[in-house]
Formats: sequence, structure tokens, C-alpha cells
Amino acid sequence: MKIAVINFSGNVGKSTIARHLLLPRIPDAELLSVESLNADENTGRAVRGREFGALQEYLQTIDHAVIDIGASNVEDLLALMRRYQGSHEDVDAFVIPTVPALKQQKDTIATLVDLSRLGVPPERMKLVFNMNDGIESIEASFFVLLAFLAEHPIANASLDCRLSFNEVYRRATASGRDLRQLAFDTTDYKAMIQQATGAAEKSELAQQLATRRLAIGVLPELDACFASLDLDELANPVTSSAVHYS
Repeated sequence: MKIAVINFSGNVGKSTIARHLLLPRIPDAELLSVESLNADENTGRAVRGREFGALQEYLQTIDHAVIDIGASNVEDLLALMRRYQGSHEDVDAFVIPTVPALKQQKDTIATLVDLSRLGVPPERMKLVFNMNDGIESIEASFFVLLAFLAEHPIANASLDCRLSFNEVYRRATASGRDLRQLAFDTTDYKAMIQQATGAAEKSELAQQLATRRLAIGVLPELDACFASLDLDELANPVTSSAVHYS
């Protein structure tokens, strides 16, 4: 299974989706980062969008990958995918995170249109409704995007594939641990807080306890979102007539 996480827009949670939603739930998957900016030690194998030739060759040598495509590289990468005819078929699914902000919804539509023109069928484009505040419904928060898809059904949009805003993702990145490690940490932080002598030490332990509680709370949401992506269907594809945007 090879999945690309993509959107023309930044600030939609692509790296969060790649690292915390997809990577832990696809056995033996390798994280590939297509990003020329803000690389860090937690990034897997990194390439730039202009190096797509090397990327698509490498994809032939591995079975499972999550490809995190930085916004600054999407345009270059899609242009090269058009040059390498049929290369989009090396990716089983394109996961497109989106958020309620109007600009990001419009950028999401542009991403879907470009992928459709490339030849990606609707069943291989999967939306993730990210950073939902829980106040408005998904239908209300993403009205512009959903209205477009109602008229142009070029992608799969399961309203169950939703993630709320949660600071645990920032905490996990800062800790260098994944969410499952944080959730199943058996440290007795309350006992350690009782034994701690300084305010700074108590505060640090309290933050770790809070992070574990947040991680425990967010895992069911991630599991439900992943299940609603219905990636299993792509392992046993059924021939269907693709809908392309022109």
C-alpha cells in the first residue's frame, strides 16, 4: 500500500495525517517526505518535488509507503507526474486533508481537480476533514467543498473521516514519541508528582500526564477516521467508470 498525502495548501495537517493517522496503521510502511523546507530529524527519507524521477523509481522497490508532500513541492511533483505517464498509478490512494478555512477549501478543490485531470479516479482520492471545532457540523464547516463535490463527484468524501483540533499532535512531535507510545506509557506520574520536590519538576510531570490522557482520548478518533478511508477496497479494486474534471 502506497499513499500520498497532498494538498496545494499549507496548514491543513499533512504531516500530522501522514505520521499519526496513516503511518502507524499501515504495517511496515516507510515515511517518505517530499519537502525542501523545514526538514528535521524526524523526517523519513526526504526528496524534493523536482526529484520525482528518483522517487518513482524508489517506489518500485518497496511495498508500503506514506508519502508526505509539502505544499511547496506539490506543483513541481504534479508537473513531473504528467511527464512520467502512468506514474500516478504507483500510488494506491491520494489522501487530501482539508480544514474549514475558505482559502484551504478552495485549494483543496484545486488539488482534486489537478489529480482528476492527471487521471486519478474518484475512489483513489480520499478526503480527511481536519481540525473540526465540533461546534458546526461537517456539512456546514465544509459547505463550499461539499457543494463542489455534489456537482463534480471526482473524489470520495466520507463525513466520518474527520479529526478535531487537538494539541496532542504538537506535544507528540515535541516528545519525539508516537501517540501509541504516549497512550500506553505506564509511568505512575501521579505518584512521581507527589514525590517531586520542585515546582518545575512537578509541572513537567503534570504535562506528561496530560499528554498521555490526550493521547488515550485521540486514538479512537484516529482509528475511526482511518477505517472510514476504506483503504482495504483498494487492495481488491473493482473496475469502475472514472469521473474526470475537465
